Amino acid sequence: MRKIVAKQLAKRARKRIDNWAANPIETQQRVFKKLIQKAKHTAFGKDHRFDQIQNHKDFINRVRIADYEGLRPYVDRVVAGEADVLWPGKPLYFAKTSGTTSGTKYIPLTKESMPTHIEAAKNALFCHIEATGDASFVNGKMIFLQGSPILEQKNGIALGRLSGIVAHYVPKYLQKNRLPSWKTNCIEDWETKVDEIVEETHNEDMRLISGIPPWVSMYYEKLEAKTGKKAGDLFPNFNLFVYGGVNFEPYRAKLENLVGRHIPSIELYPASEGFFAFQDLPESKGMLLQLDLGIFYEFIPVDQFFDKSPPRFGLQEVEIGVNYVIIISTNAGLWAYNIGDTVIFTSTSPYRVVVSGRIKHFISAFGEHVIGKEVEQALLLATNASGAEISELTVAPQISPENGLPYHEWFIEFTSPPKDMNYFRLTLDQQLCAQNSYYQDLIEGKVLRPLEIRVVEKGGFSRYMKRIGKLGGQNKVPRLTNDRKIADQLITECR
Repeated sequence: MRKIVAKQLAKRARKRIDNWAANPIETQQRVFKKLIQKAKHTAFGKDHRFDQIQNHKDFINRVRIADYEGLRPYVDRVVAGEADVLWPGKPLYFAKTSGTTSGTKYIPLTKESMPTHIEAAKNALFCHIEATGDASFVNGKMIFLQGSPILEQKNGIALGRLSGIVAHYVPKYLQKNRLPSWKTNCIEDWETKVDEIVEETHNEDMRLISGIPPWVSMYYEKLEAKTGKKAGDLFPNFNLFVYGGVNFEPYRAKLENLVGRHIPSIELYPASEGFFAFQDLPESKGMLLQLDLGIFYEFIPVDQFFDKSPPRFGLQEVEIGVNYVIIISTNAGLWAYNIGDTVIFTSTSPYRVVVSGRIKHFISAFGEHVIGKEVEQALLLATNASGAEISELTVAPQISPENGLPYHEWFIEFTSPPKDMNYFRLTLDQQLCAQNSYYQDLIEGKVLRPLEIRVVEKGGFSRYMKRIGKLGGQNKVPRLTNDRKIADQLITECR
């Protein structure tokens, strides 16, 4: 019965999605006008004369791009309990996140924005069902590796991690199928939590597993350690992996080896600030940009982002293959907000994107401006050529080595190391040169020497994350840093 209902709902959802995806510019214009109209009597709306904004050009002239620090004077007023600051009324929740420069950040979730997180996640599942005709996962158990649902209070407003807040919105008809239990989900220590999840799930009919790839791999490893079986054998009906937060490709080989077979997957692009995109077709290159759920998008070419007055493009102006900083204005009261992510459009009919990295996560210590997408593509090609499998990595500049020229230092935890490490290293460097011409020029000009690799001991990244209090949940290791704060701490984990 559940399968039949799920297929009917999926058909209706796909029809709705196709309607707005086929009319993207009109959909975004409608969202924009509604946002401006709704917020014109707020403190932010009055300060920026929303009553005089008629179009995107007016908006650009009145509202500057801002990150959390730029918007903080208004957010602090909301956190203090003031109403009608960024959005009418007060938020339902604050999603608590850790910023690298801002410390703890409090991202508002309103009665208008909170349901959109749930709606977009459902859209992703419905699109998978409609595309494959397979709704069998609804008849089995589903696991969601997420943060604790225990919420605190901040001046009368509930506060917690986004994944923990979302746990309160799981539909009643799925509660019996959902794992782990509420009690286990409330465990704060990640390793203890995963151990308990293994105890609760190893004898169940698991069909859908969702989480960030590095933490899902820990779950698979602990399952195999307890049962002696790979996850795919232990759960013969397991047929859907849902993930987001990081690029899956560097983890694909490891996860498929831990499972023992290929599992269909859905990629999501959620954040505390909004649910931006989801994979609407199996094996599609790129995720469908969610255009109708209270988020207005702008895009700035990465190579112009730090200009005095960078261009701010609407959807109709973007091009396939260009690296853009994504800017959002939302029904949670975030205005011209830079979330820090960069995206590349893989299609404009409909609009699909891949996440290419973070505007703050790059290496340009020598003017090379190497970004996450380039590192991950070079790594993928090098591992394919050498047969190596990686578990985790990060890259940092070594500006002042004791001997020789400076270089990029790669910290890599291998699942299966390459047979010839030097061949792997040189292949990786060659592939990075192919991805980034500035880096290639620096290598050929003898400004830099080819990259070096430090092999991190098994479990080293997890131990590092535990030391800094960020093991598990939605936390992840930055792929690139422009300093050595992470690198210097990881050295103790290297052999």
